[in-house]
Amino acid sequence: MRRPLNIAFLIFVGLGLHDGLLGVAWPSMRDTFGVSLDSVGLILLGITLGFGLSSAVSGWFLGRIGVGRLLLLGAGLRAVGLLAVALVPVWWGVIAASLLAGLGGGGIDAGLNTYVATNHRASHMNWLHACYGIGTTVAPLIVTALLVAGRAWQWGYVVIGAYQAAMVIVLLVTLSNWRLRSSSDEAGEEPVVVARGVDTFRLPLVWLGVTVFFFITGTEIAAGQWVYTLFTESRAIAVSAAGLWVSIYWGSFTLGRILVGFAADHVRPDFLLRAAMVGNVAGAALLWWNPANGVGFAGLALMGFALAPLYPSLMSLTPERLGAGHAANAIGLQGAGGALGGAGLPALAGVLAVSVGLEVVGPYLLAASVLLLALHEAVVAFSPQR
Repeated sequence: MRRPLNIAFLIFVGLGLHDGLLGVAWPSMRDTFGVSLDSVGLILLGITLGFGLSSAVSGWFLGRIGVGRLLLLGAGLRAVGLLAVALVPVWWGVIAASLLAGLGGGGIDAGLNTYVATNHRASHMNWLHACYGIGTTVAPLIVTALLVAGRAWQWGYVVIGAYQAAMVIVLLVTLSNWRLRSSSDEAGEEPVVVARGVDTFRLPLVWLGVTVFFFITGTEIAAGQWVYTLFTESRAIAVSAAGLWVSIYWGSFTLGRILVGFAADHVRPDFLLRAAMVGNVAGAALLWWNPANGVGFAGLALMGFALAPLYPSLMSLTPERLGAGHAANAIGLQGAGGALGGAGLPALAGVLAVSVGLEVVGPYLLAASVLLLALHEAVVAFSPQR
């Protein structure tokens, strides 16, 4: 079990690398293709459509080809999509390549979340997603360093695409090591029987959970996507400093997941999640208020730290709340909901920024954070008592 888990950590670093590079690369990409500020929504739409589709049907695929082949297929599509973004000469090609990368990412995300939720503890789930945070922390630094050195933004996609291609090779070598077990089968000899999708779809708690994931991922990505542009184009912060603070946001995000990983098996999940969501609201309020840049920076870092445990902790609770048989389908749907939020909320922020001004980002993030807290309380109210 340990070898696939360690590989899962490395694969999740790759997911974070992709999601962390767009925010810093976007101003340069926009200049290359001569498109408007809010056109980033088309890239996010492509990623979302691909990610959401593959994530939503991942339970069906997992039940037929197994988790190892699902991951291999996803990693291959992700690598091709990333490298294609760097090579295509036209704007529509970037959108199509982003769709392909999204298809791969959805399969990877759903497959690994199901694998870890089914086979490992809540601490491992948080550390898995901490690896995503490592990727999102490193990616802005890579792109910023390349831009400062006079390199084109495409090199960021080449570097990260090469990393993803390496993961394809690793999965090929270890393909036979990936399998799921039920929570009662410690030896791993009795695989989980995946429930019919229609049976999972009938559970109201599933759809409430999907909505929560919509706002979790949407808030994460909207902050990571728009604060760089907010800082550089509205608050007159230098490119190098803005890029650093985007990395600090993702770095605090990663640190939060590492630290929560040590506590997750010892603290009541509802208490942990509620405290994190209140902290997220406070961070968004500071980012908006911003009486001095230092306060806004602190709010951004607090948001990263507070958002950190939400996605992995709720994923880890899925088999307990819905049963192991429904977990694969529900996790796929939750990932799809997250993908929709990860595209929809940042895209709407872009539309509002064009219409109202970039400073709308602060109150927008605060409103999303407050709504997320309210939705979580509804999930707690309707969940089975533990």
